[in-house]
Amino acid sequence: MLRCVDYNICSVNNRIRIFDIFITTIPERALHQPPRPGMVVRVPHEGGGYILKNFIARLKRRNNKRKTQVMKLPFVPKRVIFEKEALQYPLGEKLWGYFRDQGVETGFATTHNRITTIPGKTPAEGYFEGKRTLVVGVRRTLKFETCKPSAHFQLPLATSCPGKCEYCYLLTNLGKKPYLRVYVNIDEILAAARDYIEKRKPEVTVFEGAATSDPVAVEPYTGLLGRAIEFFGAQEYGRFRFVTKFTDVDSLLDVPHHGHTRFRFSINARQVIDRFEHATPSLPERLTAAQKVAAAGYPLGFLVAPIIAEKGWQESYRELFQTLAAGFGHASGLTFEFITHRFTKRAKANILEVFPGTGLSLDEEARTFKFGQFGYGKYVYPGELLKEIRAEFEVMAKEFFPGAEVKYFV
Repeated sequence: MLRCVDYNICSVNNRIRIFDIFITTIPERALHQPPRPGMVVRVPHEGGGYILKNFIARLKRRNNKRKTQVMKLPFVPKRVIFEKEALQYPLGEKLWGYFRDQGVETGFATTHNRITTIPGKTPAEGYFEGKRTLVVGVRRTLKFETCKPSAHFQLPLATSCPGKCEYCYLLTNLGKKPYLRVYVNIDEILAAARDYIEKRKPEVTVFEGAATSDPVAVEPYTGLLGRAIEFFGAQEYGRFRFVTKFTDVDSLLDVPHHGHTRFRFSINARQVIDRFEHATPSLPERLTAAQKVAAAGYPLGFLVAPIIAEKGWQESYRELFQTLAAGFGHASGLTFEFITHRFTKRAKANILEVFPGTGLSLDEEARTFKFGQFGYGKYVYPGELLKEIRAEFEVMAKEFFPGAEVKYFV
């Protein structure tokens, strides 16, 4: 039996599109199947990229189409569920009309906090169906959570993301079906942010827009980040920051940010991305998007997370810094954030249900238990290993980016 990745393949307007990824276990003979649009192609979880490239080449030849292109489709939900109250807001009405016109399955729920119509008979099925579900709701609680160490407060624009990273800390608190949510009452959310700014000035108040989500993945539909960036661009005492693994940044490049929004990219060693960060852009794609963002004048940062200290980790992360330095070695005002791998008991249980063959190290005996800022305990690397990791990353940051600021290491 092989642990594999499933890629949905379709051909639209002479373009082969790859979207949605699932993890499954199949007999080896199931890999050998004739390529055709509309199928699901399965490739080994380890080293499957080469097989996928060969599959696409065969599919192009079979289609016999000229100017056939291969592209990764942005997040496309299988179903979109609306709170009825969301339709009273312009963005909710817009999204309702758009997804109906696209033929996407739509429905209603009484509250965005409890969605009962997502299918899935097993934990894995529920997880993947949740990742294909978008819920459009109204954010009623306008009391913002704190967000240490990256900011003063969270700015709630969205929840969850379409990425399927095996280590994701959101597996602790987003439930068995981690559906995506967007909040349409953006004017009320930004008005609440203005109140927080007014109460704290003349101190500058910093808001984090990606504490429990990756809002870039849904930005092509919502425009919420663009609204927030423009809002903070006009705030003397307010600043905004968010982090992403996704690359749909073009609509944000011309927003008048006035240097008040720090755009950060979540990156990792190549082996970590290949093994654990499913349904996300590759490292080169993220760095290309980062170049666009830097050229648009945004303050830029990189979040290296989670740092996974497996065999050969020193060499893997040194290679990452060498790659970064080749493109950003002379960038000014660059920041870094470093977060080591950690997990909770609940996250571990969910990970093992969804990714039963995971290669993540989840041995509680090899970790140190500590309580986090939200009251639940987590397993972190023991003190001596943490010191070693911290020292290594501080050396690499100074060596390759002597002018950059390391915001924190946890």
